[in-house]
Amino acid sequence: MRLFRFAFFLGILFSIAAEAQNYPSRPVTFLVPWPPGGSTDLSMRAIALLAEKHLGQRIVIENRPGVSGTMGAQALAGGARADGYTIAQMPITVFRLPHMMKTPYDPMQDFTWIIHLTGYTFGVVVKSDSPYKTWGDVIAYARANPGKMTYATPGNGTSLHITMENIAQRDGIKWEQVPFKGYAEGALALLGGHVDMHSDSTGWAEQVNSGRLRLLNTWGAQRTKRWPNTPTLKDLGYPIVSNSPYGLAGPKGMDPAVTRALHDAFKKALDDPEYLKTLEKFDQEVYYLNSEDYAAVAKKTFEEERVAIQRLGLKM
Repeated sequence: MRLFRFAFFLGILFSIAAEAQNYPSRPVTFLVPWPPGGSTDLSMRAIALLAEKHLGQRIVIENRPGVSGTMGAQALAGGARADGYTIAQMPITVFRLPHMMKTPYDPMQDFTWIIHLTGYTFGVVVKSDSPYKTWGDVIAYARANPGKMTYATPGNGTSLHITMENIAQRDGIKWEQVPFKGYAEGALALLGGHVDMHSDSTGWAEQVNSGRLRLLNTWGAQRTKRWPNTPTLKDLGYPIVSNSPYGLAGPKGMDPAVTRALHDAFKKALDDPEYLKTLEKFDQEVYYLNSEDYAAVAKKTFEEERVAIQRLGLKM
């Protein structure tokens, strides 16, 4: 019986090794935890299209919006096989939400870190006919009317939510977050007059450039190339840079050869001039880390988010 069990498990190990050696032999599912059509979705579709040329198999996008961008992580930890055929975009909320609520995953235990890619350009927009001409106007109204000002975000616990509450704490004001599943819903709420402001990434770019929206600030380390006259939070006196960097991961326990194959395919796509044009379109910059360095940054980020959430006292 013992010999039979040993032979059985040995057979499984040989099977796994053979599968890894032949990877990939079928399409890879790429979970994007945001709605279709937003900047992250479009960016991930662009890099997947380039990466599949180097991987030798199709990469199929599957949108899983909800829970502040953590549905992909939940799927990876919730039973996805560690064979490299299911991967996901991993926003910073994956490290943040476990400090705000009970999550069905542990970011330090449940994932294989593949490659770190980039981050966002964030900003706050209002309608062009809004009475708020500057950020100073916003703060003055919020201070005089506690709790009355509203802002849209793509979800509780996102960097947009955290940073807006960080600003409120620093200025001693209160305003009301209205969370949505993604950019499109928040944009419609703003244009429909249901919220005062919209805090999000550059999905608002076209409407800002057309004059329908007014950009009040951006959140990078320096002003953007496309909107050089718009102040950063640092320009406005806040010691804050918020760009929500992200990468790709798979379930825990992936074969190193499979992880390397995915890393190499996406690294080539990340360096492709066509993808660099996509990043420029969405005002994103390359922030590359290999698998080992990404794992180290993941650990550091998890701890940093714990400290930030405790300071703000946020729960979900």
